[in-house]
Amino acid sequence: MTAPRRPVFPALPALPAAALALLLAFQPPSARADEAPPPPDKYSVREHYTKYEYRIPMRDGVRLFTTVYVPKDASKSYPFLVQRTPYGAGVTVDEKLRYGVDFYPKRVGPSREFETSGYIFVKQDVRGRFMSEGKWQEMTPHLKPQREKGEGNESQDMYDTVEWLLKNVPNNNGKVGIHGISYPGFYTSASIIDSHPAIKAASPQAPVTDLYMGDDSYHGGAFMLAANFDFYAAFTEEDNPTALPATWTDFDYGASDGYDFFLKHRSLQNIGAAMTPKQRALFWPNVEHSSYDAFWQSRNIAPHLKNIRAAVLTVGGWYDAEDLQGPFTTYQAIKRNNPGIYNGLVIGPWVHGGWAGDDGKRLGHVRFDAKTSDYFRQHILLPFFEQHLKGVPGVPTPAAPNVRAFETGSNVWRSYSAWPPQQAKARTLYFGADGTLGWQQPAAITGAGYDEYVSDPARPVPYIGYPATGVPKEYMVSDQRFAASRPDVLVYRSAPLEQDVTLAGPVSPRLFVATTGTDADWVVKLIDVYPDDYPKPEDGKEGGKDDEHDVGPPQAAMAGYQQLVRGNPLRGKFRHSFEQAEPFTPGKVEALNYSIGEVNHTFRRGHRIMVQVQSSWFPLVDLNPQTFTDIARARPEDFKKATQRVYHAPGMASGIGVHVMP
Repeated sequence: MTAPRRPVFPALPALPAAALALLLAFQPPSARADEAPPPPDKYSVREHYTKYEYRIPMRDGVRLFTTVYVPKDASKSYPFLVQRTPYGAGVTVDEKLRYGVDFYPKRVGPSREFETSGYIFVKQDVRGRFMSEGKWQEMTPHLKPQREKGEGNESQDMYDTVEWLLKNVPNNNGKVGIHGISYPGFYTSASIIDSHPAIKAASPQAPVTDLYMGDDSYHGGAFMLAANFDFYAAFTEEDNPTALPATWTDFDYGASDGYDFFLKHRSLQNIGAAMTPKQRALFWPNVEHSSYDAFWQSRNIAPHLKNIRAAVLTVGGWYDAEDLQGPFTTYQAIKRNNPGIYNGLVIGPWVHGGWAGDDGKRLGHVRFDAKTSDYFRQHILLPFFEQHLKGVPGVPTPAAPNVRAFETGSNVWRSYSAWPPQQAKARTLYFGADGTLGWQQPAAITGAGYDEYVSDPARPVPYIGYPATGVPKEYMVSDQRFAASRPDVLVYRSAPLEQDVTLAGPVSPRLFVATTGTDADWVVKLIDVYPDDYPKPEDGKEGGKDDEHDVGPPQAAMAGYQQLVRGNPLRGKFRHSFEQAEPFTPGKVEALNYSIGEVNHTFRRGHRIMVQVQSSWFPLVDLNPQTFTDIARARPEDFKKATQRVYHAPGMASGIGVHVMP
């Protein structure tokens, strides 16, 4: 996760033809012959749309700044397609956010196909952000008994916006759609509660849903340190209305590796002190509310997703480091509370917002064999809005698959009637002696009946094997061989598979553990181990004739690659409740049952299934002092070594619960 809720920008426009030709002249012949460049995109938003700016009044008198792009072809009517954002409704020009009707974006819709089809595109600064009036709230609580002056409700603000647009923007067909990625995904969800009758289609994408429960802020009760620090160092509050900040300013770590920066500061108080007061203003509430208290519960939008009259298509990515859980929580809540509407879910092999501007053909060294993002934009997203906002014939809604998921590993799209797939059967992969992993419970104690390691907060396990600040998006499929060799990481692996094994649904560690401390994190990672004879990448050669006599960088060795499929922590003091922390009794064996997230992955024949267990994942996750304390106020001297045990004996058979497709 590079930064939670960071705005998702479309891909950069293609180079002009002359520059492209000049660039190609310096490419090796193989590059020019094997992959022709895409033609320059000559489409001009300015040529086809007229831009207007409005301040739309809400029921309490607060005015929300709204940009509207209207097709110049006035011979027909068009639906509205709305995006509500906290990141600025202006246009980024020369790396600065600009407001004014003379500034046009390179792209105004979810894809070029939307622009050529014709929509009235609307982009609005949400209440309290940038050029809008009012007071902004983090994850606006849907219900708040006493609102401060200027605070609002997103559903009501959307209702009032739609009413105004229908009455004041000509050539509209009376239908409205709304979409958004990440934080705008949250505003999409919040805007369709008790929805205006004109809202016919909505697509919350990577929607922030419940910040504490597996979204941006906390996973398994553990604080997602690196991503939140990086995000809130740039995402600050300003006195509004204002066009500031005009740029997204990255934090100066003074180090090439976030691991070194955060380890030097160690405690959360010291880390927070490295920020300015303005940066800490939004960052620190995330830190100090370390349990699932009223602060988080009031901001969970899922229980309020009711009285939705629009068709909904929720979108997410298997490798979304920021909001992987949000789409599943949103989909399930809408399904539970709104029978009778179309409620679809699409999950592809994408990073956070990767479906919006990327090709979706690969992530790091892992390939998906097709341009999955292009496919989604052209064959799923566009037809969804065309059907519900324009009546364009398509797949009839009752027959449309409820769930379309990309099955990684085998790299194919699957359609299901629900998630998890009903045909997936619950099974358990058990840990065994000597690092084995299999479907059979241990019948007898072998050896000690447990494995143990020493977890040292002064030397935590890194989450990636290379230096970086922020959170590289690649980490979600990163090679785990660097971790497998550490003495503080337990490794269990299966024999080479004799046939494909497809998992679809939640992955749930079921551990029997003990610690010499009074608190501990338990990080579990599910890993796909490639065979030792796995072929080299087709484009594995580096360079051309000019450098064939030089020593080049080492090629990525995919043979034996340990691809992370899913991983997440559990902060042990929340093993019974995320609302009430409870210490461990040193040496006492305890059972842990929790989820590390959803997957739809095929471990191919000849591959191995691996599970790694560790007690730190730094600095992705903040350090656990391994003493029972309020970690937000822990002192450097509170961080202690602890010996952790994981049992694999009869009656204490640790493993991971999975759902296996027939």
